[in-house]
Amino acid sequence: MTDEPAEASARDEASARDEASAGTGAGAAAAFAEARAAVGAATALLTEAAARREVLAVYEPPRRRLGLPRAARMRRIGEVWRLGALLLDGEGRLYAVGRVVRAEAPARRSVTANAVAEQRAYRAAAVKGGIPAGETVNFDAVPIPLDGDPAGAAPTTDGAVALRDGRVVVRWNPSDPGAWTPLAPYLAERAELLAQPAPGT
Repeated sequence: MTDEPAEASARDEASARDEASAGTGAGAAAAFAEARAAVGAATALLTEAAARREVLAVYEPPRRRLGLPRAARMRRIGEVWRLGALLLDGEGRLYAVGRVVRAEAPARRSVTANAVAEQRAYRAAAVKGGIPAGETVNFDAVPIPLDGDPAGAAPTTDGAVALRDGRVVVRWNPSDPGAWTPLAPYLAERAELLAQPAPGT
C-alpha cells in the first residue's frame, strides 16, 4: 500500500523547485540581456561622439629571444573608453580596469622607492612597444563576459561585475567590497559624461 498524500506532496515540492529554477534562469537571462543592451547603447553613443579613447595593451616582461635579451614592452591590442571602474572597446567588449600608466621614455633619475621604479619601468615599456609618449595605457585589464553569470549567484569580493537581486551590478569602487550599483544606469551615466565632457576637461 502506498502513501498517496506523501507522494503527491513530494511531486508538488519537486514541481515548485523546477518552477523556481526556471524563474531564476529566466531572470538571469533578462538581467544579462539588459546589461548587453546597455553596453551596446554606450558603445554607440561614444562612437558617435568620437569620445577620447585610451590604449589597451598587454605587458610582455623581459626575456631572451634567440639567445639575445629582449627588453620589456607593452603590446597594443586595442583602444578603450574608460568608464569609471570599467573599460569598453569599440566592439562592445567590457573589461575591469587593471593597471594604468602614462607612456614615458626612460630617463636617468634617482629612485627612492621600488614602487616608483616599477611605475617608471612600465612607462618605459609602453614606449618600447611603440606607444607614443604621453598616451594613457591600460594593461592587466580583465575581460567581463556578459553571456552568462560572470561571478556566480552573488557578488564576490574580487569581481567587478556580478548578478545580484535579479540585476547585473558593478562594483564602482574596487576598494570597497560593498560598493555595488546596477550596471545599466552606471554605464549610461559614465558614457554620457565622457561623450559630453565639462568645459576645460
